[in-house]
Amino acid sequence: MARWSYMRVKYLFFSWLAVFIGSWVIYVQYSSYTELCRGHDCKKLIMYLGFWGNQQGVIKCQMEEVLHLDFGSEVEPRKEMVLFEKPTRGTTVQKFKEMVYTLFKAKLGDQGSLSELVNLILSVADGNKDGHVSLSEAKSAWALVQLNEFLLMVILRDKEHTPKLLGFCGDVYMMERVEYTSLYGVSVPWIMEIFIPSGFRRSMDQWFTPSWPRKAKIAIGLLEFVEDIFHGPYGNFLMCDISANILGYNDKYDFKMADLRKIEPEMNLKELMKDRHCVSDMDCVYGTDCRTVCNTNKMKCTTQVIQPNLAKVCQLLKDYLLQGAPTEIREELEKQMYACIALKVTAHQMEMEHSLILNNLKTLLWKKISHTNDS
Repeated sequence: MARWSYMRVKYLFFSWLAVFIGSWVIYVQYSSYTELCRGHDCKKLIMYLGFWGNQQGVIKCQMEEVLHLDFGSEVEPRKEMVLFEKPTRGTTVQKFKEMVYTLFKAKLGDQGSLSELVNLILSVADGNKDGHVSLSEAKSAWALVQLNEFLLMVILRDKEHTPKLLGFCGDVYMMERVEYTSLYGVSVPWIMEIFIPSGFRRSMDQWFTPSWPRKAKIAIGLLEFVEDIFHGPYGNFLMCDISANILGYNDKYDFKMADLRKIEPEMNLKELMKDRHCVSDMDCVYGTDCRTVCNTNKMKCTTQVIQPNLAKVCQLLKDYLLQGAPTEIREELEKQMYACIALKVTAHQMEMEHSLILNNLKTLLWKKISHTNDS
């Protein structure tokens, strides 16, 4: 009986030890996996190429300054955001939906279709498609919906000119690779930019552009993208850094946005700019291209945005399209470009004028290239 009791205790001890060691190994493996998915190396590398199945994509991670919306204090970018702290263990799906809804209401405004967007996010969060959102999947989704680029890829998932979201893990996500990541075919290291006169640089850019019909096709795609983000079902989005280096295209010369990080929900931008100290309108700038008006009496920025996306895009496209434009449309194209650049948010019946200018430009360009192979 004594020997039997000893063997029983020994068996229980080793069973407990095996369970303990096994649990520890699983915990270490899970922790390593979690750390991998938090993209510490990715943050150092910024972005890199990878494969999702047989499709090449671009892997990105937490590279945006996430706006911390605390309506009782000044809104400012959080330099260090504690990811994966929410939702906590025990949070129900309904509670998680309420969390996401509140976040979207702050970022996008009180849109009538926010509930649909919340359900869409839950569908995307279910990475293994088992019909349930696990705690780890919810934490990953919560970290990623803070990012403008991720949110826009979900919102514009069916749009032709937005790169597709291929997959995600933690705060690391993979998006469709855009083959050409600039409107121009050559990039110059920033150190050399200092020594190149701006006029010569503009001429040099034009040497490496596609043929004019192909440029026109790319421009039509960009105008369609502007249409996609202008007062859609989830509000208005503002392009706050419009440069040739974030606008790309594929090998068929279909326009694709290469970088969506500086496209800001209008409501977010207004919270950011509200009551910022200013002396002139130049102090009321977010990114490089989103500007609001300075109230010089109060020395505070207002939330009144000066230029719509379309005017800023036309400013960028003016030289791109007028260089090499067919003689028979050049004068009309130039006229429409300047009318577009002059468009202001405060204009009377701005939305109607916005649609008219945009459609006129697309029609003019399309008529000229619709009969060519480039179309």
